Amino acid sequence: MAVESDVLDELHRLRNRVPQLTGSLAATVDGLVLAHDAPGTEPEGLAALTAAALGVAHRMAEATARGGFRELLLRGADGYVATYAAGPSAVLTLLADGRVNVGRLHLEGRRSGARIGELVAAGLGPERGGAPDAEPVTALPDRAARPIGTLPVRTPQRPAHQPAPRAGGHHRPT
Repeated sequence: MAVESDVLDELHRLRNRVPQLTGSLAATVDGLVLAHDAPGTEPEGLAALTAAALGVAHRMAEATARGGFRELLLRGADGYVATYAAGPSAVLTLLADGRVNVGRLHLEGRRSGARIGELVAAGLGPERGGAPDAEPVTALPDRAARPIGTLPVRTPQRPAHQPAPRAGGHHRPT
């Protein structure tokens, strides 16, 4: 498919712009690999982990009223994993070593995510959910209840009654 080669070209250009990148992956929101440039990494496993992290991030943003998913950054002892929205149906995951300029990583990751989103939307066409002006990583039309890869979140319930205070109040140990 032409979209895959165009996405792979974008991943190569991104790696040239950010030399501290050690890998990159474009995947669908449900964990299918579109293209990858991640030597030494199993792309299918990384795509599946990205989908799982995306589901948690989306629910966390929703539960805290922070709006739709835009990006996720993980800092480990030896470097970074960053995931960016790439249109309504794809994500871009970047692996970088610890010396990377995080501001530059975000700048280039956001640009490439937007470009990959356009490529995927053009390849899918509007009839398959690839509208170029759609919001990043939200529910696809056939799954309006919740985005692919997310789990329902149970809202904690407050007790129906408050415990009665004990006689004598609180005592300090002497």
